[in-house]
Amino acid sequence: MENKDFNYIYGPVPSWRLGSSLGIDPLSNEDKICSFDCIYCQIGKTVVFTLERKIYVWTEEIIKEIKSLPSVPIDYITFSGRGEPTLAKNLWYMIKAVKSLDIAKTAVITNSSLLHKEEVRKDLLAADFVVAKLDADSQETLSQINKPVKEITFDLILDGLKKFRAEYTGKLALQIMFIKENKDKAENIAKIAREMNPDEVQINTPLRPCKVKPLPREEVEEISGYFKGMNVISVYEAKKKEVKPISAEKTLIRRGKV
Repeated sequence: MENKDFNYIYGPVPSWRLGSSLGIDPLSNEDKICSFDCIYCQIGKTVVFTLERKIYVWTEEIIKEIKSLPSVPIDYITFSGRGEPTLAKNLWYMIKAVKSLDIAKTAVITNSSLLHKEEVRKDLLAADFVVAKLDADSQETLSQINKPVKEITFDLILDGLKKFRAEYTGKLALQIMFIKENKDKAENIAKIAREMNPDEVQINTPLRPCKVKPLPREEVEEISGYFKGMNVISVYEAKKKEVKPISAEKTLIRRGKV
């Protein structure tokens, strides 16, 4: 079977967090559109640095591509891609449309920057699984690692996360990317995570090619100890499924999956 160069879907890819994950990019097939410019991002620098929610890709375009797929095993259809998926103003409609196909559960991987907005939290209520970023314990660390647009503060992110945790009945995970710049903040981040009481904590370090070196296994194991008693999975410990992508390699490269 010849692999296809889709515009907005990619994979399925073997995800240590989601099993066999078919990715959906609700924003772009070229430029990185995001509210963060994280120093460890495998996609590279943010091209369109924004907080503007609008329709970047029509829902029908996404569904058209999914319907063209052959039958392949998929655990989650995951909204992620080249930027922050909650910037898509039609995200709720996309999630609902995907769920109506009854192919797999839906997940959204978000950097948490827009969770203070009620409309964004309502959109995410439609997803089965939300993976929300929390790399920092303060404004200083947020600015150093995630480099958000100027309107986004650490307190705003924390408030949004707490409100969403109180409203959401699906599965919520906190994803934390540990690098040298925040490894000494692990205890503080763990305290915040306990207050949030997520269903899962995902301890990550950048193993895909990027400008930041990953922490060694021993340091990640030590960091995981601060989260003892919580449901923790680590990038070094989690097992990946064997998954054969149906999208072309250049499609995966655009999304930082190769």
